[in-house]
Amino acid sequence: MYLSATNMSASDMSWPEAMAFLGLVALIIFILGGAAATWLEVRKTKVTASQGDTLRQLVSRYEQLAEKTLDAQQRMAADLSELHLRANSIEQILRTVDQ
Repeated sequence: MYLSATNMSASDMSWPEAMAFLGLVALIIFILGGAAATWLEVRKTKVTASQGDTLRQLVSRYEQLAEKTLDAQQRMAADLSELHLRANSIEQILRTVDQ
C-alpha cells in the first residue's frame, strides 16, 4: 500500500525538506540556549558586582569604626595618664600631711 505521487497530501514532506526543518529547529534551539546562557552570565556578573559593592561598603564602615576606636583609645589613654598624674600628686600631698 504505497502512496503514489498523485495521492500525496500537502502535509507530506520530502527528506531534504524535513532535514531543513530539523536544521532550522536546531538553529533556533541553539540561539535560544546561547541567549539564555548569556543572560545567566550577565545576571551572575551583576550579582557579583553588587556583592563586591556591598563588601566595599562594609570594609569602608569597618575602617571608619577602626579609626574612631583608635581615636577613642588614644583619648582614653590621655585621660588615664592625666588621672594617674592627679592621683600621684594627691598621694604626695597626703604623704606630706601625714608626716
